[in-house]
Amino acid sequence: MHARRPLSIAFCALAIAGCASLEGRQQNIQATGSGDDSSCRAWLRSVDGEVADAGVADDSGFRVPGFPYLRVSRFLASFRQDALGDPAIFEDWANAARRLDREAREVEMRNLPSSQLGALGATSPADPAARTEACATELMRAELAAPPARARALANSAVPDDYENWNRVLGLYPVLRIPFSAGVEGWHKEAIAAFNDYASGRQPDAPTLRYLPAAGEPMSQEEVARLLAAHSVGTLSLLELSPVQLTRLFDTFAPVLEVETESGDDRIGTVQLDSASRARVDTSAAVVYRRLAYTRMNGEILPQLVYTAWFPARPRSAVLDVLAGRLDGLVFRVTLGRNGLPLVYDSIHPCGCYHMFFPTAPLHARPAPDPSDEWAFVPATLPQARARERVVLHVQSKTHYLTGVSIARTVATDVYRLEDEDLLRSLPAPAGGRRSIYSPDGLVAGSERLERFLFWPMGVPSAGTMRQWGHHATAFLGIRHFDDAFLMQERFAAAAK
Repeated sequence: MHARRPLSIAFCALAIAGCASLEGRQQNIQATGSGDDSSCRAWLRSVDGEVADAGVADDSGFRVPGFPYLRVSRFLASFRQDALGDPAIFEDWANAARRLDREAREVEMRNLPSSQLGALGATSPADPAARTEACATELMRAELAAPPARARALANSAVPDDYENWNRVLGLYPVLRIPFSAGVEGWHKEAIAAFNDYASGRQPDAPTLRYLPAAGEPMSQEEVARLLAAHSVGTLSLLELSPVQLTRLFDTFAPVLEVETESGDDRIGTVQLDSASRARVDTSAAVVYRRLAYTRMNGEILPQLVYTAWFPARPRSAVLDVLAGRLDGLVFRVTLGRNGLPLVYDSIHPCGCYHMFFPTAPLHARPAPDPSDEWAFVPATLPQARARERVVLHVQSKTHYLTGVSIARTVATDVYRLEDEDLLRSLPAPAGGRRSIYSPDGLVAGSERLERFLFWPMGVPSAGTMRQWGHHATAFLGIRHFDDAFLMQERFAAAAK
């Protein structure tokens, strides 16, 4: 829960059972209020038990305690106060939370081994999935009709921070943040120097591959603006697009990846499962994974286009390289204004590390409330792209650091295709069945780094490990999440005219 946006105490006054405490995303959910012994609640408990026993729980959304048919993102959680006094917002919020739970349960059913399916009296995921959906719909209709239950659902939907606060206490965070701050400042200086070198036209030492999206003609600004206006539905302004429309939108803003390439570890590829059901990257086919997200900025709900490229590994640069390990990647996000133009770009690695912001001309960075916290590192600003121009991301070999951005036309040496990121939640396993690349805690098993043994006092769980959407803590100093609904609003303001 973010202290800077406290909830109204009305939540506690209206909730029959009081405000529930939050002990983490994968807590055992105990039903509260009436209906605890209903057959539907018993069924959902049995399904969740088999899913937990099989180790296939999907942690893409926070399970709302007491409401086993609802899961929320940080974006949805940001509407708790708005929905408390507005039935229309609550209805849209509840339907969106039900949709997140439905999607997660479908993933869990697909990944459930046959032994657990048998324990539920099924031979395929279809039957338990259908019963689960029917029960969830029945419970939601019956329970959320009552105002006290609505208030309790909203109160319980605060998404916990992805930090381990006890680690900060035991690790003497107030003392150790001083040398960590010097390390962050050193990285900022190195990054700015690299961006300045790129802007000056310095040629990289390694051969460069340029990956362009396999896309058709991009939409114009006017076409994008009309699309957003015509298909933003309900009080949450969620986009409802056909597959063709969604593809065209992502194609329009897909970046060019300019990657210094010294080995196979510098080639982007397709994520698969190996014989141990761990994630690996097949570089024979270049893929960038896409995700549609949202942010709240100056009273508007804005769509965000998220692009993730995966590399097989970050190779060692020395015998004891604490940053090296299996899997690496780059996440690039485009926040669109309602006028159809990008407002701000930002980037991280899939571990949540190296968060950079690239605002466009209409915005400037706000000062940090606490100068000692990581706030908004802006190594460069970007103009708006003109016709047939794209954002070009220059990626360093081995480290896969983003070391330059520009707006340009460029010639491709390779082509990537776009795929939905949700595919990674259920992939075919070589030994049979299906698995997610993400563990039930939202981390990617096998991608751990030795740095976790050094950086644990900063409170980031398993620092350096690749992780699932919703788990990207992006600051060692202070608290910052990549999917915070107010991230952009708090860090950027419109430039004075």
